[in-house]
Amino acid sequence: MKIFLQVSNSVSIMNIARYIIRLFCFMALSFPVHAIAAPSVAASIKPLHSLVSAVMDGIGKPFLIVQGAASEHSYQLRPADAQKLASMNLVFWVGPQMETFLIKPLENLSAQAEVIALSDTPGMHFLDMRDGGNFEKHQHAYEHGGQENHADLHFWLDPQNAKTMVRFIAAKLALKDTEHAALYHRNAEAYEQRLDNLIKETTNELLAFHKYPFIVFHDAYQYFEKRFGVNATGSITVNPVQVPGVKRIAEIHEKVKKLDSVCIFSEPQFPPRLVQTVIEGTYAKSGVLDPLGADLSEGPEQYIILIRNIAASLKSCFGS
Repeated sequence: MKIFLQVSNSVSIMNIARYIIRLFCFMALSFPVHAIAAPSVAASIKPLHSLVSAVMDGIGKPFLIVQGAASEHSYQLRPADAQKLASMNLVFWVGPQMETFLIKPLENLSAQAEVIALSDTPGMHFLDMRDGGNFEKHQHAYEHGGQENHADLHFWLDPQNAKTMVRFIAAKLALKDTEHAALYHRNAEAYEQRLDNLIKETTNELLAFHKYPFIVFHDAYQYFEKRFGVNATGSITVNPVQVPGVKRIAEIHEKVKKLDSVCIFSEPQFPPRLVQTVIEGTYAKSGVLDPLGADLSEGPEQYIILIRNIAASLKSCFGS
């Protein structure tokens, strides 16, 4: 009898244990497991946003600050966007010399938020601004360690710099969000490979056009020029958001005649009639370049398409 009770008790305990295990399994299946959320991330302009989007692919989507076809030189932050910006954990921007409209809003972020100027990315290749000869005086200077070194801040137009930034962005995100660190780094490596392919593709595409001189309205393209061997011979305006007056247009017209360039490239914000006035009576053809890809959809593909579009615009004008 005593043996029977012991066996019976053992069976009961085993049944209870099985019931508890089944109960826990049922509860685990009934209640979804919530993944750890990605940090709230913002990026100032479309090319930088594209790089951040590529690194965050499959984890989260960054917020784009400069929306639509607006220029970072003249953007005014909307109240709703300022409120959204205030909730960010990480903000990537070029730096205070470029997006001046962001200086005060970024000062109002929480103490836990991190603001990352990509102009401070280790290992970046910088070029000095072109101020002399046929190039107008540039507006933006880069200051590092309290010393102004007059670097051109359109550094994203060199895909080699984009590769450097992608690695830096991944490292910053991995520190902030250790749960997804491995995926950030994998995404960065995959995108770097795409950028390597882009460099090879664009180099081959522009190989036949190294000796074709051209003029740009706004001197924003020398990183692209140096990477791919094309040859801008001058720029014709200082302020990319201010349309030149009648006197200035006449001066520009004389400059175009003097430089005898094959093509003159404006940007989307300049009216087409202005371009026609500038090239009238010369042999120059006109085209449009956009250093931001402002009309392109935001996301990981934006940067790749931006570089391809600049190459295509050059080829189209040179070959016409």
